[in-house]
Amino acid sequence: MPVITCIDDLKRLHKRRAPKMFYDYAESGSWTEQTFRENTSDFEQIRLRQRVAVDMSNRTTAATMIGQDVAMPVSLAPVGMLGMQCADGEIKAARAAEKFGVPYTLSTMSICSIEDVREHTKAPFWFQLYVMQDEDFVDNIIARAKKAGVSALVITLDLQILGQRHKDLKNGLSAPPKLTPATLLDLSMRWRWGLGMLGTKRRSFRNIIGHAKSASDMRSLSVWTAEQFEPKLDWSMIARLKEKWGGKVILKGVLDVEDARKAVEIGADAIIVSNHGGRQLDGALSSIRVLPSIVRAVGDQTEVWLDSGIRSGQDVLKALALGAKGTMIGRSYIYGLGAMGEAGVTKALEVIQKELDISMALCGRRDVKTLDRDVVLVPEDFEGRWQS
Repeated sequence: MPVITCIDDLKRLHKRRAPKMFYDYAESGSWTEQTFRENTSDFEQIRLRQRVAVDMSNRTTAATMIGQDVAMPVSLAPVGMLGMQCADGEIKAARAAEKFGVPYTLSTMSICSIEDVREHTKAPFWFQLYVMQDEDFVDNIIARAKKAGVSALVITLDLQILGQRHKDLKNGLSAPPKLTPATLLDLSMRWRWGLGMLGTKRRSFRNIIGHAKSASDMRSLSVWTAEQFEPKLDWSMIARLKEKWGGKVILKGVLDVEDARKAVEIGADAIIVSNHGGRQLDGALSSIRVLPSIVRAVGDQTEVWLDSGIRSGQDVLKALALGAKGTMIGRSYIYGLGAMGEAGVTKALEVIQKELDISMALCGRRDVKTLDRDVVLVPEDFEGRWQS
């Protein structure tokens, strides 16, 4: 294993080892990518408050997320087509999360199915639901998640229609990749990736093919997917899904105080402040900039987590200091997976935990649960003076 000191080291390896279309799929946002960029650059505006002459022994990053013990308040976010970054990617990421002691969330649009992940892991995992127009499919996949012992349902709210990502269109993104001259040339230089794919049977959307009536093969799947995201998704529909699930529900994609209050009204166990990694509404504010206002509005009524933009343990610390009770990472562990498979996901988690632990100590805290606004220095205009 090469010497890995930060998430950017994994990112560089990922870019070398994964096919271009799948690296670009992960490392892109919609339209001009303004929100995608600001998700990370806005973290850089926040400074840490150094404290000295304090007892730094017996530190802990352990916490809970919706009542589940975690090694640190970080969970692996749902990522579509994860099994194209690395063969059996969802299984490898879930295994790494299980061994490390953090939650893993499987995407509806995964390559490995719910049953695949269940077969290869022991700990309960979470499942992310994209609400589709095909009600039979939605009912069926909820039932499959229950049967697999999924412990929480993550309902994504910000993908009723698909934001345009220029790189995906230009690369002809598909799973598995279409064998054009350009693709064949690219794949010829990614032999590690190719050998892995030759060794697995999981190369398509196994949560969908064979489970959706009109998606029986790759050709029909493309048509089905393009037409299926439910544009009518509203709070009444979300409430019905919550009742149908009957267990813990996490709502992902909240970026507005009014929406956060609606989520609390229907009884969300946690809400995730997220702009889908800058992949949906370009021009929206970064998640970290919006976080404080949502925490003030509903933080005493439900758990508020942050997703989008986290690339280090210091970013996790900053989110927790601004009131988040947990975080989700996406690209940070995708880089590790694309670079080195399961070992890379583990390395990404180790890097983040080490940065969180050391930075927390140098800010004068020994327990991650005690982090608060006192450990950060925030620009006076950080939340902005936006007018509607």
